Amino acid sequence: MNPIDKADALIEALPYLQAFRGKTFLIKMGGSAMEDPELVKNVMRDIVFLEVAGINPIVVHGGGKAISAAMEKAGLEAKFVGGFRVTTDEAIDIVARVLSEEINPGLVRMMRDFGGKAVGIAGNNVFLGEKLRGKDAEGNSVDLGRVGEVIGCQLANMDAAHDAGIVPVISPLAAELGTGRPLNINADLAAAALAKELRVAKLVYLSDVPGLLADPKDPTSLIKSVTRKEADGLIADGTISGGMIPKIRSAVDALNAGVRKVHFVDGRQPHSLLLEIFTDGGIGTEVVR
Repeated sequence: MNPIDKADALIEALPYLQAFRGKTFLIKMGGSAMEDPELVKNVMRDIVFLEVAGINPIVVHGGGKAISAAMEKAGLEAKFVGGFRVTTDEAIDIVARVLSEEINPGLVRMMRDFGGKAVGIAGNNVFLGEKLRGKDAEGNSVDLGRVGEVIGCQLANMDAAHDAGIVPVISPLAAELGTGRPLNINADLAAAALAKELRVAKLVYLSDVPGLLADPKDPTSLIKSVTRKEADGLIADGTISGGMIPKIRSAVDALNAGVRKVHFVDGRQPHSLLLEIFTDGGIGTEVVR
C-alpha cells in the first residue's frame, strides 16, 4: 500500500470508530483458528486495537483440540455426542486445567505483550449452569457427564474489569447450581448466553469457516448478510447444516434477546476481525434483525 491507500483505509474506518466507541463487543475464539500461534497473536493484537479505539471487548475462548490432546495423554478417549464432549469426573479436571491454567493465561499474556490490559476469568466465576443431557443419532437420551448449559450469569468480576478498562478473557466453564462444581460448556453457547445477558452491540464468532456459504463446498459462495427470517429459511432448505445449525440458532436467539448484530468470521485470515468491523465490505457473514 502506498501512503494514500493507507490514509484511505483509515478514513474508511472513521465512521465505524465513531459509531462503536464506548460499545461492547463479545468475541468468541475457537476452532482451528486457535491452533496457529501466529494467528492467535494477530487476533489478540486486533483486540488490543479495539480496546485502544475505545471499544469494550470481551473474549470467550474455546480449547477443544488442546483438551483432546491432554485427555489422550492421560489415556482418556475423547467421545462426542451431538457435538458435545462427554465429560467424566476425571475428564472435567483436565478440561478445567487446560482452559484455566494453559489457554486462558496464554491469551492474557499475548494481549499484555501488545500493550493491552487483560485479565483471565474462569468461566465458573461468570456462568451458572445445570447438567445437560444429550441425544444420540437415533434421538435417544445420553448422559454427557459434567456437561452443562448456562442458566444465568454473575457479572461482578466482569463489571470490575470493565470499570478498570481491562479486557475480560473468559473460559467456557460454569458453576453447577447447587453444588458449585465445574461444568464443561460449549463455548459458542457460553458466548451467546453472555451476549444476551449484556445485550452487546456485536457478537463475533471467530472460527475456521469463512461464514455462511450458499454451497458448503464452494468457499466463494459466501453469504454476506442474512436476516433472522432468512437464516431460518436456510436451515429449513438445508443450506445451513451440521455444526453450523446450533451456531446460527444461537445467533438468532442472541438477536431476539437484544444483541444488535452477529458476525461469523474466518479467524484463519489475518486481521479478519478488523476487516469485518471497520471496512464497508466486511469479510464474513453478518446476521441482522
